[in-house]
Formats: sequence, C-alpha cells, structure tokens
Amino acid sequence: MARIEETELEGHRDQIIADVKKLVEKYRAIFDWDVPDIDQAVADRLILNEVRQALNEIEHKLLG
Repeated sequence: MARIEETELEGHRDQIIADVKKLVEKYRAIFDWDVPDIDQAVADRLILNEVRQALNEIEHKLLG
C-alpha cells in the first residue's frame, strides 16, 4: 500500500509536470528574445541543466 504522501503526490503529478514545462518554456522564450540566431538545442540543454541544478540545490536545502 502506498504511503499517504505518495498517494497525495500522484494527485498532483500532472500539475507539477505542467508547471515545470511552463518554467522551461518561459526561459526558452527569454533566450529567443535576447539571442538572435540562437541554437535552440544548445539553449534547451543549458536551460534544462540549470533547472536540474536548481532542483538539486533546493533538495539539498530541504533535505540536508
């Protein structure tokens, strides 16, 4: 049986994914505005790496 926290998370999973996608799209748009002739694949990789790093930092602060 799933723990109550896991059950609660399942109910929010789709919204979490949608929120992260919106965040990534926000920064993709900013790159497009600020950098003419951008290499989108490179920009996407940089953005995703930065989001991962931010999540790692948040995890470290929350969980020690």
